[in-house]
Amino acid sequence: MNSENSTLPLVAVVGPTASGKSALGVWLAEQLGGEVVACDSTQLYRGFDIGTAKPTAAERREVPHHLIDMLGAQEPATAGGYRQAALAILTDLRHRARLPIFTVGTGLYLRALLEGLADVPQRSEELRERLRLSAREHGAGHLHRILKRLDAEAARKISAADEQKLIRAIEVCLITKKPLTELHRRGRAPLQGWRALKIGLAPDREALYARIHARTDVMLARGWLHEVRSLLGAGLPEDAKPFDFIGYRELRDVLQGRLTMDEARAAIQQATRRYAKRQLTWFRREPAVHWLTGFGDEANVQKDALAWLKRGQ
Repeated sequence: MNSENSTLPLVAVVGPTASGKSALGVWLAEQLGGEVVACDSTQLYRGFDIGTAKPTAAERREVPHHLIDMLGAQEPATAGGYRQAALAILTDLRHRARLPIFTVGTGLYLRALLEGLADVPQRSEELRERLRLSAREHGAGHLHRILKRLDAEAARKISAADEQKLIRAIEVCLITKKPLTELHRRGRAPLQGWRALKIGLAPDREALYARIHARTDVMLARGWLHEVRSLLGAGLPEDAKPFDFIGYRELRDVLQGRLTMDEARAAIQQATRRYAKRQLTWFRREPAVHWLTGFGDEANVQKDALAWLKRGQ
């Protein structure tokens, strides 16, 4: 890995939450002279540690990790911002002849890195606030109707309940005076100088759900509720984006008396199961993934992943 112009391997480990992506990433990095690059929108935020399943201090001592703890709670996390930061990391790893190993929980970020992004404008907080107020005034379906008039194709792809994506699509249409889908069709700048080797983890669903339940209990035992109390006590607004993450919103409600701990535990487990299902649906559409049945901390899965990578390199 020492040529500025050669195409070099980049490993991407994809899979649902609790499938062992971090464990496999660390193990592969140790075997292949690599460093781990987190590809997870939740792990970007400082202070939100337990519930986002950040790598342990021991794992970070063993292998360098990148793109963790980059943002404050009130800073926006975007695919474009992630891509820019990841490109800088890749340049550094190329210079140091280290293999990048991405552990991917947010599929959109991986796609943005590998395929590039359309040239869309920056966010306009003023316009976004006007759209939020309009949605509250006119009720359910209002934003979807607006987008349908501006860009019917985009409206077909975005749920009427997904306010965040609807606002972004409308924002782009209004600022550029062009449909979002037209902008997306224009030339993107795919990643140059790297070839992606994608490994997918697909453990048995019931085993995955059992691990999700057990991991929730471990996180709670490690002091997840105390972490949320400390974050709120430090003055972070309760509507900051990371408090929408699974678990953080439920534990905030516990502290505010809206849920019991047992209710919060059950809600976290259910929401995490649903999130894992959505992740698998997304990653199944990702091209050229080498799928492995099992968890990333299992010896047979690790050996199979290593053998496949050695053939691909």
